[in-house]
Amino acid sequence: MANLKYLNAKFLISAEKLSQCPNYILPEFPLIGRSNVGKSSFINGLANNKKLAKTSNTPGKTRLINFFNFSDKFMIADLPGYGYAKVSKEAQNRWQKYLEEYLLERKQIKSLIQLIDGRHEIQKNDYQMREWVAAYKLPVMTVVTKMDYVPRSKTLNVINYIKKEFGGEVLPYSAVDNRYNEGVFAALLNLCDLSQN
Repeated sequence: MANLKYLNAKFLISAEKLSQCPNYILPEFPLIGRSNVGKSSFINGLANNKKLAKTSNTPGKTRLINFFNFSDKFMIADLPGYGYAKVSKEAQNRWQKYLEEYLLERKQIKSLIQLIDGRHEIQKNDYQMREWVAAYKLPVMTVVTKMDYVPRSKTLNVINYIKKEFGGEVLPYSAVDNRYNEGVFAALLNLCDLSQN
């Protein structure tokens, strides 16, 4: 398949918990990351549609799992961000329970995508999330967002630092000029192909 810059995508449904998730058999990639790491911008950049996923300057806006179908090739599930949400402890505990159930039991999931903000050092709750993922031996790839804020001369340093900390595949991403879209699509479609063999 030729290198892809964009894929058409559409919003499908929001779900609070596993039992409400759509009954699709497409490979699925949940996005995990801190609030304000750029999950919505990542989805919009891949789809070349700024209005597809709602972006907000208010961290913690996403309260549900939002499903996006990318040209019937795969699904991306946008999860509530961690780190900021101004909600009650009870609500946070409920989210955590529902999200753990989804991440551990949803059969369609091929790999998690953990988004890390390339402008900063890896945060404590990023490490905590990664430890949780490792404890359950879940497949995960890392995408470093907001790379348009990082000087090009330092891009490799940022990638190597995160690769040293987390291991595995680490891909850069910029929602401003989408110059890294091809690499992200190649990685996701490769995982889709592997899952069908």
